[in-house]
Formats: sequence, C-alpha cells, structure tokens
Amino acid sequence: MPSSAERRWVALAAALALGAVLAFGAPAAPLDWQPALAWREPWRAWTAPFVHYSTLHLVANVVGTALVAALGWFARVPATTTLAWLVAWPLTQFGLLARPDLLHYGGLSGVLHAATACVGWQLAVHARGQRRAIGVLVLVGLAGKVASESPWGAPLREPAGWDIATAPFAHATGLVAGLVAAALCDALAYQRRDAATRTGDAA
Repeated sequence: MPSSAERRWVALAAALALGAVLAFGAPAAPLDWQPALAWREPWRAWTAPFVHYSTLHLVANVVGTALVAALGWFARVPATTTLAWLVAWPLTQFGLLARPDLLHYGGLSGVLHAATACVGWQLAVHARGQRRAIGVLVLVGLAGKVASESPWGAPLREPAGWDIATAPFAHATGLVAGLVAAALCDALAYQRRDAATRTGDAA
C-alpha cells in the first residue's frame, strides 16, 4: 500500500505535467524564463517549466515526468524529498541567471533533473545496501549526463532529431538545485527532530 508521502510525489509530478499540457499553445512570452525580467516578474521561475515550444518537446517532457514519478514511487521517497523537489522547482530557473545569454527558456527538463537529483540524494544519503548503491549510481549517472552536454558552452544546442533548440545549462541548474534543496530540507528536518528531542528531554 503506497504511503501518503509517495502519493504526494506523484501528485506533484502530475501537477507539473498537467500544467504543461494546459499551457501548451498559450503565448510563451508572459510565462517563459527571461533573465531580464527575473526580479520584476519572479513568477516566471514557476511558470517557465509549463512552456513548451513544440509538440515533441511537450510529449518528451510529459513522458519524462511519468518516469520521474515512477522513480520516486519505487524509491519510496519521504515527504521531505517531495518538499525538496518543490523548492528546487523555482531554484532551477533562478540558477539560469548565471547564463544571461540564455534569453528565453521553457520546459520541464531542468525541473526533472532536479527531481532525479532529489531522489538520488535520498537513496544515497539515507538508504542502505543496494538501495544506497542505486542512489549513488543515479547521482553519478546524472552528473555524467550533465557534464557530457557541456553546459558551459553555447547557451543553446540543436540536437539531431529535435525540432527545438535545447538548453543544457538548465539541466545543470536542475541538478544543483535538486541537491541543494534536498540537503536544505534534510537540515531542516534534522533541526526539527533535534528540537523535539530536546523538548522531550526537558519535559
């Protein structure tokens, strides 16, 4: 029987996918990430993942969201991992401020990299045995993928078989945002547990 924590993870994935489907075909300009408008219109850090520039772009990311949902489900992620993914959602886009030459960005791929990093962190740090090994492999594989894309190179690439340009740097910011958010949520959870223990001892 799935726990409420696992259901929350899947619900967040479903909300992201549904948002992308509903936003498809809407004008991108009011929603996508634009570094020049980052502080004046900060909502773009949340809405940019819903923007997709072609049907293939949307389908690929919706399928990716389903895979990430399954990864968290089978990894039995706790509520803190879902919270970390939620925190990493806008952080992924704010990380793009390091590439002001990326004038527009939209799509779920950065946030999906963040989610994968959150799951990898949870397994590598908190699991044991084979599950911990899987977490380490997820993180190593994700880092290798991001590095192979040379995110510090040109802001946009045109890979074969795609009808849009891709932004590898968004995959890098997703990876970093996921790890930072997961570590932060772990630290906050530890502080809460420590405070509760001290309160219990004092009583």
